[in-house]
Amino acid sequence: MRFAKHFSTLPGILLYASLALVSAQAQSGWHVERTIQVGGIGAMDYLTVDSATHLLYVPRSTHTLVIDAISGKTVGDISGQKVAHGVAIVPKLNRGFITDGGGEGSVTVFDLKSNEVLGVIKALPDADGIIYDAGTDRILVSAGDSNALITFKPDIDPRSGKIETPIQLGGAPEFLAADGAGKVFVNLEDRSAVAVVDLKTREVIARWPVSPGGSPVGMAIDTQSHTLLIGCRKPQKMIVMSTENGKVLSSLPIGTGVDATSVAGSEAFASCGDGTLTVISRSSDGKYAALQTVKTGLGAKTMGLDTATQKIFLPTADFEDQQPGASGRPKAKPGSFKILVVSRWGDGATKLRVRPSFPINAWWNCVRSSSDAVLLSDVDESRSNERSGAIATHHAATGSVELVQGFYHSGFGLQRKPKV
Repeated sequence: MRFAKHFSTLPGILLYASLALVSAQAQSGWHVERTIQVGGIGAMDYLTVDSATHLLYVPRSTHTLVIDAISGKTVGDISGQKVAHGVAIVPKLNRGFITDGGGEGSVTVFDLKSNEVLGVIKALPDADGIIYDAGTDRILVSAGDSNALITFKPDIDPRSGKIETPIQLGGAPEFLAADGAGKVFVNLEDRSAVAVVDLKTREVIARWPVSPGGSPVGMAIDTQSHTLLIGCRKPQKMIVMSTENGKVLSSLPIGTGVDATSVAGSEAFASCGDGTLTVISRSSDGKYAALQTVKTGLGAKTMGLDTATQKIFLPTADFEDQQPGASGRPKAKPGSFKILVVSRWGDGATKLRVRPSFPINAWWNCVRSSSDAVLLSDVDESRSNERSGAIATHHAATGSVELVQGFYHSGFGLQRKPKV
């Protein structure tokens, strides 16, 4: 294999050196790519991603932010909520819906283009998790303190419309998922079970225990494998459950304080408040295994997945140190709210260990082209770390440099070099 070398160490000076390939191995997995600093006031809850526009909808208690996932800029701020929890979007109607669990409970309807509030629909106390089910064309809302599932059509009159008769669940609901064929699955945290609701009859037709997990909160559905991915807190488990009969197919360990789960192809994720993101893999024969634990940040317990870019967004903040013996949630530092962006290492990435013919005291970026040429360019260490994580590391003990390719998308503007 031949390599094209380009080293820039001083302005206007190019230094070329030969490199000896020591080893190469496949690099896979997920990592924190960058951090979007947001700031502002308010708590945090479910984050929703519009994969078509790459916009993030982020509830902050009394208002909901709209953030451009690519630039990191806040492009909208929808005010007027008391305790905002979650957001569902219906692009075909150009509408969004925000659950507000404060007071008697409500759902705020807003315009997706202008972010203008169109109206507020009366709901039930503690209106919380929310999704849109395209199969039945319904907005579905879990109301925890009301032990009920709320439903209504997304084209409802935002000022005078009323919800349909709530469906009593027989337990306190958390998050939910729909199969697109008329069934809704709702976590019942206090019952350690999943309520199965038939939207045609509007009745609970089954309650499936989540044992060996307990206190289920996060839920995602994999329609391809006909499974639910359920994040449980006590005991802390990722439960894989069949949507056909409620059978628990697998149980895997996760971190503490889970609040959300998600699915991307053959991988599933559980975001936990202890600062970990557990990655679960599904094999071709339907077996599940813990693939990776990504270190994220304390409090990063909810997430949203952009299915187009395969990036995961986790809201959190910086927290004050707790006093010895203190219990409960740590206090967030004012203005420290942020969103962590987790992505997969570059497609087809390889990790190369090369030995330079001269000392290197900088970090380097590497892009491997289809012609087997490799371009190396020095970059500022702080910028490299901020924009795309650990790209290349100088090993002082061995004098080698560990390079990871596939980061041409991170904004360094590198040019591919022809094979030489």
